[in-house]
Amino acid sequence: MASEHTHEHDHADHAGMTKKKIWQVFFYLLGITALEFFIALVIMPMGFNHGLGNFIYIVLTLLKAYYIIAYFMHLKFEKMAFVTSLTVGLIFIVYFIVLLLTEGSYLHVHMN
Repeated sequence: MASEHTHEHDHADHAGMTKKKIWQVFFYLLGITALEFFIALVIMPMGFNHGLGNFIYIVLTLLKAYYIIAYFMHLKFEKMAFVTSLTVGLIFIVYFIVLLLTEGSYLHVHMN
């Protein structure tokens, strides 16, 4: 009896993904993509600071990744422990990639 109650509660959490919410997230993603194109094709060629432009572009891309993961991959509706375990794993993977790239560039510069 108790397991049926939690199953119904979990189903109610997923019910938040209505067609309206899906289209709303789609238009958020479309707007962010249009802003990225505007920055890359209009503002950057006008002599905008490339460092700041790249930073803004990365932030917008991470925002798009959040919306895709949270709503279309339904991670927003999962339990916090699962989300935390995925986030910690992702942070370690990115950290190891940065370490490998740093080590590789050091070896490339100093071994030649």
